Amino acid sequence: MRGHLDALLLATLDGRDLHGYAIIEALQARSGGALDLPTGTVYPALRRLESIGHLTSEWSVESGRRRRVYRLTPAGRQALASERTAWRQFAGVIDGVLGADRTPTLP
Repeated sequence: MRGHLDALLLATLDGRDLHGYAIIEALQARSGGALDLPTGTVYPALRRLESIGHLTSEWSVESGRRRRVYRLTPAGRQALASERTAWRQFAGVIDGVLGADRTPTLP
């Protein structure tokens, strides 16, 4: 997770506004249960992303409960686009090594 949490949170909020626990649930659902992040990891990251301008939030009331709802800012959408590009490049490099079915010939 180290180094990828921000990208995962931004991607989860892409196109929708969610409160913190719904973000945790969405991450878990989208990962097939592989990502079960504790609130002590997610909430500080959300606050940090908000402080650097990638997210904005506001309070709402749902089912009588007051919750902070997060959304991407234009800077957050730009950061997400950069993260996605970097991830595709990284995955391509790793796939070039791990996905190889043959031993390369050495000079």
